Parts: sequence; structure tokens; C-alpha cells
Amino acid sequence: IGRPCSISQLSPVLLNEALRHLKNKLTSISEKELLRKCQEGDRRAQQTLYNKLGPVMLMVCRRYLFNKQQADATLNKGFLKVFRKLHTFRNQGSFEGWVRKIMVRECLDENKAKRVAELPIEEQESLFLQQVPEVEKAHNVRQIMLVIEALPHGYREVFNLYEIEGYDHGEIAKQMEITESASRSQLARAKQLLRKKLKDIEGLE
Repeated sequence: IGRPCSISQLSPVLLNEALRHLKNKLTSISEKELLRKCQEGDRRAQQTLYNKLGPVMLMVCRRYLFNKQQADATLNKGFLKVFRKLHTFRNQGSFEGWVRKIMVRECLDENKAKRVAELPIEEQESLFLQQVPEVEKAHNVRQIMLVIEALPHGYREVFNLYEIEGYDHGEIAKQMEITESASRSQLARAKQLLRKKLKDIEGLE
């Protein structure tokens, strides 16, 4: 019977494969097992979950918040809440969707806290129409996202909740503490401003 080889005798290829296997061990376990480890306070499991969902949830935050620093901070606050509330997830429906709802709520709360210092809506609309986006082609997806991000806060929130998250006006009214008619009105105004802005951009090309 041959003697087992030491780590120093392993070929570089085998050693790298072994190290990769150890490093990625958590990523190969089931979502249910990963969530269980996160609830138990396993830091590696929590980091794995953050790495897995973080980029997607950062995109969610960027749609609601004006700058990356604010989005990063809200993302981290959101994940802290996710880890605190993991025990309430009942494995019914998508876990990613459950996390997404928490992130959206955090973004709305963040905007609500800063809304006192906002300009009047007429001035916000005027500034929005005066801005020239950084990218050149109006039909570029990134261009359209930049234009949506520049909408006045309330309009952007309603537009994102309705058109992207799939909330109805009743749900939006509850989330934003406004009336359903106000939700419909802000959505209509957001679409009107977007159409005008994109048309203006096309005229600049």
C-alpha cells in the first residue's frame, strides 16, 4: 500500500483544484442549507449570500437612490435587516424576491428621510428636463436607465415600483403612504417626462 503524499508533493494543478474546492465549498450547498448557516451566524455563509445577491440588489438600490455612496450604504443596511429577519422567511416563493422587497423598503425609507429637504416638484421637473445624460444614444438601455434615475424622487419611486417591481397602485399607495390616485398621477407624469426627455435627446443626436 503506497504512502499518502504530502501537500508539498501534489502537483500545482491538483493543489489549485483542492484549494478552489475548499474556497467554493459554501457556494455549492443548497440555498436552504446556506440560509440555515446564515441564521446560525456563520460569517462565511453570510459573505457567500452577500456575494451572491449583492450585485443584483445594488442595482435595485441604484434605481431608487441618486448616488452610489447612498446606494452602497442602503445595501449594507438592507443586508443587516435580511440577516436579522432570516428566521421569518418560510421558504414560500423566491428568496431573492423576499430580499428584494426588503431592499426596496429600505430605499423608500431612505428617500423619505431626505424628502424634507427636497426642492418643489416644479423645480425638480425643470432640472430633470435641463440635464444632458452622459451617454450618447437615446435607445441604449443604459441611457434609458440613467434618464429614469434622474427623475424626481416621487416619480422615480412610483415608476420603479409599478413598471419594474410589478406592484399595483394599492400596494404602492401603502408603501409610499400616498393615495392610489396620487400613485396613478405620478406614474403618468413620470412617463410623460420620460417621453419628452428621450425625444429631446434624440433631437440632439
